[in-house]
Amino acid sequence: MTSRRKQLIHALLKGIETGDPESVKVVNQSQYIQHNPQTHEGDEGLAALFKRLSKTSPRVNIVRIFSDADFVFAHTEYDFSSQRVGFEMFRFEGDQTVEHWDNIQSRQGPNSAGHSMVDGIAEVSDLDKTESNRELVQSFVNEVLISRQLNKLSHYIDIDHYIEHNPKLSSLSSVHVALSESDIDDRFSIQYDKSHRILAEGNFVLSACEGYYQGQHSSFYDLFRLESGKIIEHWDTRETIHPKSEWKNNNGKF
Repeated sequence: MTSRRKQLIHALLKGIETGDPESVKVVNQSQYIQHNPQTHEGDEGLAALFKRLSKTSPRVNIVRIFSDADFVFAHTEYDFSSQRVGFEMFRFEGDQTVEHWDNIQSRQGPNSAGHSMVDGIAEVSDLDKTESNRELVQSFVNEVLISRQLNKLSHYIDIDHYIEHNPKLSSLSSVHVALSESDIDDRFSIQYDKSHRILAEGNFVLSACEGYYQGQHSSFYDLFRLESGKIIEHWDTRETIHPKSEWKNNNGKF
């Protein structure tokens, strides 16, 4: 079931290149809940979107793809009229997906350490550590990102081997500085307020959070790779959450 669902999502995302309406049959139209505020609900909405995008000769690369119970989540890169990097999450019932979330950002970088937003290890391992890795990342999100206990960074992160893929950061020290920065109103420039979902498969864990970036309501998706009980690698995307008056559905970002 897990492998089959991954294959179906892989085909769905690659369908953006061709506009093939067959690719969206994995979507259960009668139950589908779309959480991308800029996309209409249902597989007709996706079919129309794919048809429009296919005319721009898009390219889609699924860099990493994972599964967690009824969820499949993927790390993707897109080349439409501009290059973008994203995370896609799908919830399944049987062989069809019934719910979708995503977080997409313009591609930037590489960062000063030479790492892009997508390069690095993609192979899943340590399946027996899925739950312990999930719990560690949930604690990291709650204690460090939300509660700002920055003195605990080294408790969760492998200081000596940490690899950062954020285009504006390059090291653990730069992460510390970014989380500590304030704007002119003495508000934190990066503020994680709420953790919505933690998905995991083996050595990879994806966190979906809500907060503010430089005063703008934002969604933060963070992918972590773990080794020996610590975070060793990190990728992310950030997206501005636009006012509800601009949404094409009313399901909410999360």
